[in-house]
Amino acid sequence: MSGQEPRGGHRDNVRRNEQGRTRNRGQSGPRKYSAAAPGQRKRAADPARLVAFKTLREVSSADAYANLVLPKMIREYQLDRRDAGFATELAYGALRGQGFYDAILATLVDRPLAELDPAILDALRLGAHQLLAMRVPKHAALDETVSLARAQIGAGPSGLINAVLRRVSAQEAAAWTEQLGNSAASDSERLAIEHSHPDWIVRALRGALIAHGRDASELEALLEADNLAPVVNLVALPGLGDLSGALESGAERGTLLADSATYKHGDVSRVPGVKEGTVRVQDAGSQVMARALAAIELPAAGEDRYWLDLCAGPGGKAALLAAIAVQRDARLTANEPAPHRARLVENSLDAVPHDYWMVTGEDGRIFGGEDYAGDYDRVMVDAPCSGLGALRRRPESRWRKAPRDIPELTKLQGELLDAAFNAVRVGGVIGFVTCSPHQAETRLVVEDFLKRHENAALLDTSAAVSAVMHQDAPPAGHALAEGSTVQLWPHVHGTDAMFMAILTKKA
Repeated sequence: MSGQEPRGGHRDNVRRNEQGRTRNRGQSGPRKYSAAAPGQRKRAADPARLVAFKTLREVSSADAYANLVLPKMIREYQLDRRDAGFATELAYGALRGQGFYDAILATLVDRPLAELDPAILDALRLGAHQLLAMRVPKHAALDETVSLARAQIGAGPSGLINAVLRRVSAQEAAAWTEQLGNSAASDSERLAIEHSHPDWIVRALRGALIAHGRDASELEALLEADNLAPVVNLVALPGLGDLSGALESGAERGTLLADSATYKHGDVSRVPGVKEGTVRVQDAGSQVMARALAAIELPAAGEDRYWLDLCAGPGGKAALLAAIAVQRDARLTANEPAPHRARLVENSLDAVPHDYWMVTGEDGRIFGGEDYAGDYDRVMVDAPCSGLGALRRRPESRWRKAPRDIPELTKLQGELLDAAFNAVRVGGVIGFVTCSPHQAETRLVVEDFLKRHENAALLDTSAAVSAVMHQDAPPAGHALAEGSTVQLWPHVHGTDAMFMAILTKKA
């Protein structure tokens, strides 16, 4: 053994750090060691991904809405325009695609997804969206998501996330779609997985298309439209606002109705008039509903001075109605029972001269009492509903609703419509609106209402809506009873799936 160093001597020691780990085998010259342990080499989360992750955590753990949480997070972390756009696409995309991504993850994780730590599941969804639906290099999607998990959840879970996401990355989205589709038990289940909707909503939307006079073959186009990021729609309050500044800032004139615009260029708060409240962000479908109620001719003579928005929160339609009321010397009562939503209504109405409106906080059903009988000329009933018409705008809501929610909602919708019928005068009009195409929340509510009230009549809602829309806008009306209803669609009109029926009280 002469001439050899004893085992554990200098030649071995130089290859080990203080933890006993060997380094730099095969290198010549001085060895270089990392100052951090291997599990700590990158713990800093990318700010944009961190904002998206924290948004998903709020949505998952606190039933928050992404459209309320995300802007606050972007401001808190001071993201620039590029990072804000990335965080928005990542958060909203992961929420929209949750059903598809969960179906993939369920094949790769050795336990039910419900048994995973919710934070781990949110991180996996973010990683899957980057890998399968964004132009992010695979190595960046993997490395950054694992770093995020290590920083926010821990080193142990980050290993699981790394292993699962590597298996997700083994196939492209189209291959996963084919694999999962081949194992689906029905066509609706296949569409539910492919387009990331709960199966019951897929079936409900198919029925809604048929109920509103459209072809069931449009279902896939409707599901695809639900997964598109909605364009920001603007409206200038009549007589108070002006869209010229918005158009100079890059907005484009709306294609569905006059005095509207669309905006695609970042922070909408910088558009002239938005901070002042005279130019507002409002889906074009909502604009149509408010304008149609205001524009329709009252079927019987009488004054037209007292208007009621029975379920006014958060205040978009109320602001548009109040601005029109100013032009006609009418007065709007905006009722909203939830205190936090009532404050939103007040904020929405603040730009309108205060002498023309008031906010009340009653349960809308109280307007069915004798104290309110015949008090109003026009009543808007934008009733609480499932929100199936706004899945583009609130992607998380599709995972929160269940079929059992519908009967309770339709009962409330009928009660609010009855209260409005009591509150409207003979010859006055009611605009019944839901942001849902579900036939139980639309046509069936109206049919049941007409059966309960012999002196009620459905007006030609289609004509009223057509009067405020551009002449070349796609038709939306469908005959019912002696009048017609209107159903807008994301894949046809580019709006939320808003329903409207305009009714009147006969003598």
